[in-house]
Amino acid sequence: MSNSVAATEIGTVPVALGDRGYDIVIGEGLLADPGRWLGDLLLRPRLALVSDETVFGLYGDGVMDALAKAGIRADRHIIPAGEGAKSFSELERLCSALLDFDIERRDLVLALGGGVVGDLTGFACAILRRGVDVVQIPTTLLSQVDSSVGGKTGINVPQGKNLIGAFHQPRRVLIDLTSLDSLTMRERRAGYAEVMKYGLIDQPDFFSWLEDHGADVLLGDRPSQAFAVAQSCRSKARIVAADEREQGQRALLNLGHTFGHALEAHAGYDGRLLHGEAVAIGCVMAFELSARLALCPPDDADRLRRHLQKTGLPIRCEDIAGDLFKGLGADRMIALMQQDKKVENGMIGFILARGIGRAFISRDVPMPVLRDYLKSILPDLA
Repeated sequence: MSNSVAATEIGTVPVALGDRGYDIVIGEGLLADPGRWLGDLLLRPRLALVSDETVFGLYGDGVMDALAKAGIRADRHIIPAGEGAKSFSELERLCSALLDFDIERRDLVLALGGGVVGDLTGFACAILRRGVDVVQIPTTLLSQVDSSVGGKTGINVPQGKNLIGAFHQPRRVLIDLTSLDSLTMRERRAGYAEVMKYGLIDQPDFFSWLEDHGADVLLGDRPSQAFAVAQSCRSKARIVAADEREQGQRALLNLGHTFGHALEAHAGYDGRLLHGEAVAIGCVMAFELSARLALCPPDDADRLRRHLQKTGLPIRCEDIAGDLFKGLGADRMIALMQQDKKVENGMIGFILARGIGRAFISRDVPMPVLRDYLKSILPDLA
């Protein structure tokens, strides 16, 4: 890990949840001095660090050394990289390791990595000793603007994504923007899909800003990245504070996810389809279905497709190389969506749109319309 960037706090976004509230600290070089932002949370100078093989190879030694210099003992547990690690077997291994480390309820567990590390570690902390404190240190754009904030944790099962999990809020979120420099362009694009989502939900001005500055975010312009990450975190913090356990408004954050999670389940979580890519395709599906239902102007669906294509994100299943979606037709897609967490009384919950920045929750999409739409766009290679 490079120490060339001094640890600097750019801004703090509060998540207002009463006595369970916490701050999202956004800055540069935070990984070079993590103890500076953890000391007030530690009852004793020890913690556990969870990371994956890739992220630990980039930052692990530097973080461990910095903690040691701050007088903090850190035990570490490394999981395999990739979505496949969000499994029962890895959950068991992690819980066993944390128990072997003698981690207590008020000790801290650091989740250093992307969404997989954060989701798995957060879930382990939710169930270990009926609740252990966790600090999220997201290192990907996607995890910085989405999965590290809001307390959703979980693992995947063959039936679908994140179907086993719990709400468990972190004590703090530390976002080091310099970690974005290590990402591939594909990983940045995947994270950008979640950034763009906030504009589509209820911030049309932010979407317009992204149309002008999205390339700057992806190409590494730090002020643009800082603005996009902070704006996304503020949006998510506001929605989470109003509806922590997704009884209403928070479901809007699932724009594109009902479709996207079904695509991921079909793909098998093997890395050939990234979560953000699935969300991008899913957002297009949501807007096109909205237009087909005469809810959304077709021009807005066109505008979304143009922006995604400009940033290099997929808008159709066939934009993903290989035979990943072989066998995916309308009936298979609907069956997968019916496993979604938002299904109630057998009805699939959709986030649809009346236009850019005007998303809403719907449970009354006619099945014939949905099936006809899916038939019109899916390759159906069975």
